[in-house]
Amino acid sequence: MDRLHAGLPADAVLTDPDVTASYAHDMASFCAAGTPAVVVLPRTVEQVQHVLRTATALRVPVVPQGARTGLSGAANASEGCIVLSLVKMDRILEISPVDRIAVVEPGVVNATLSRAVGEHGLTYPPDPSSWEMCTIGGNIGTASGGLCCVKYGVTAEYVLGLDVVLADGRLLSTGRRTAKGVAGYDLTRLFVGSEGSLGVVVRAVLALKPRPPQQLVLAAEFASAAAACDAVCRIMEAGHVPSLLELMDRTTIRAVNALAHMGLPETTEALLLAAFDTPDPAADLAAVGALCEAAGATQVVPAEDAAESELLLQARRLSLTALEAVKGTTMIDDVCVPRSRLGDMLEGVERIADKYGLTIGVCAHAGDGNTHPTVCFDAADPDESRRARESFDEIMALGLALGGTITGEHGVGVLKKEWLARELGPVGVEMQRAVKAAFDPHHLLNPGKLF
Repeated sequence: MDRLHAGLPADAVLTDPDVTASYAHDMASFCAAGTPAVVVLPRTVEQVQHVLRTATALRVPVVPQGARTGLSGAANASEGCIVLSLVKMDRILEISPVDRIAVVEPGVVNATLSRAVGEHGLTYPPDPSSWEMCTIGGNIGTASGGLCCVKYGVTAEYVLGLDVVLADGRLLSTGRRTAKGVAGYDLTRLFVGSEGSLGVVVRAVLALKPRPPQQLVLAAEFASAAAACDAVCRIMEAGHVPSLLELMDRTTIRAVNALAHMGLPETTEALLLAAFDTPDPAADLAAVGALCEAAGATQVVPAEDAAESELLLQARRLSLTALEAVKGTTMIDDVCVPRSRLGDMLEGVERIADKYGLTIGVCAHAGDGNTHPTVCFDAADPDESRRARESFDEIMALGLALGGTITGEHGVGVLKKEWLARELGPVGVEMQRAVKAAFDPHHLLNPGKLF
């Protein structure tokens, strides 16, 4: 504590156990968390460097944190660690319409950045469902996705360069601020998705795009999830590039209605939302609507304006919150499969729900095959909790069997450590650990995560 205080303002160091306990974990279930010894909230790069130099000298583990909206336990505290919360480093340092970049600190909230660049006629496309709360640093740490990935891609595709404080306190600059750049190994991409295990991001250079026209949304109802997934395949095979292509199953629809009384059609088995932000979105929606009808849609309803479109998207954004309200606790899976196997994935999840006698709702970024099967259970019921965990594991096994991956955008953290090893294989794990050792030889940064 004396060493920390020597290089930090008093209000940057939190030691009250009641306060530090609130920084112990993110939003994931079934993920162990230790008790932090101290929470530090730096405001400058130099303060971050001081913390890491102190930690390395005294061999104290450090857990970097953003807004703790993660769903894999990646931000959970280790016993006796320094929690390094970056939320106070929240400045937008630069927005360049000519270079189409933004330079930001890690604590900038995603939605705050989006609104700021929007004033310049630009957009920062990655938009996780928690975009009103999650930070850019957290998005980079977990390689976040969002609703628009089908057209615009994920966070990794927008991170051009980083300033990273390494475990020993040195400052490393990676990448560039130019449109092109292939000098040396791509260390920038290495840090994206590393969950704070290789270094602490203190500045990011992000690519921006021109702001597209206002998107319009279409809602298509289906009598089966298989028919909705067939429509997804037809849309993508036909060469359409929707700005959004989302799916909600019957369980999710009913949960959203129960929470928000939105009047979604509860008689349908699956609801597909497609959006276009093209110059003539109505024509694109008409073409997609015809493909949905060919796949067996029972009703196709295009939104008439932006307000109606936003109402439909709000229903989708409420999905995870609504499913949590079903039983009080959820385990949110994040399995991504090839689009061609999306129907198999949803059918498999339904079988798993029946096998374990559980409510499992599925919402999905259907356009890129990223499913979010959400297991609803009562955490106070030991047997139901056990069944929830076992069903979660079966869902991940199903995803791998279908040629998919255990996580499309939520990361590994604590929740999926065992499954990462299964996906990578022994040689893959060995090489990942070698990379970790090169950047963090004393294994002080976010220990116990990933592998």
